[in-house]
Amino acid sequence: MSENNSNPDHQPMDGMAPADEQATSDVEALAMAQAELAALKAKSADLADQFLRAKADAENARRRAEDDIAKARKFSLESFAESLLPVADSLEAGLAIKDGTPAQIREGAEATLRQLKSALERNKVIEIAPAAGTKFDPHQHQAISVVPAEQEANTVVSVLQKGYLISERVLRPALVTVTAPK
Repeated sequence: MSENNSNPDHQPMDGMAPADEQATSDVEALAMAQAELAALKAKSADLADQFLRAKADAENARRRAEDDIAKARKFSLESFAESLLPVADSLEAGLAIKDGTPAQIREGAEATLRQLKSALERNKVIEIAPAAGTKFDPHQHQAISVVPAEQEANTVVSVLQKGYLISERVLRPALVTVTAPK
């Protein structure tokens, strides 16, 4: 009997048919794609978790900052009010004296004013009281009237009401009279 090379059971020497090689290659490629997909899913889940943690951290930091600001406002006001309590005590003590002499009343008022000024300075509230002849500063002064004078134009002649700064910001401008241009 002669051998027929067209026998379907005939296999090449390496023992695998070309169709089997393709199927094996496709299975390996699918397995690699599934492994890569699983790795990407794991990385995606990890990144999503990191994002949520970062978002929660940012929200917590924002909330803490808001709380800190609220506490700072509360306690700064508390400190200011606390520094004014001795002034209120002095005023009440002065009013409790029924038959004080004018000199005693004046002395008490001056002492109370010193206490008030000290309390304001401790809380960074500084007087704006420009001396006569000082150059008019529209950022700190408000001109109420203009008068002719021998001084240079736009200089302060007199202060009608002191102004105040709080931490270098104008709380109230000084009301002043200034010289008119010649």
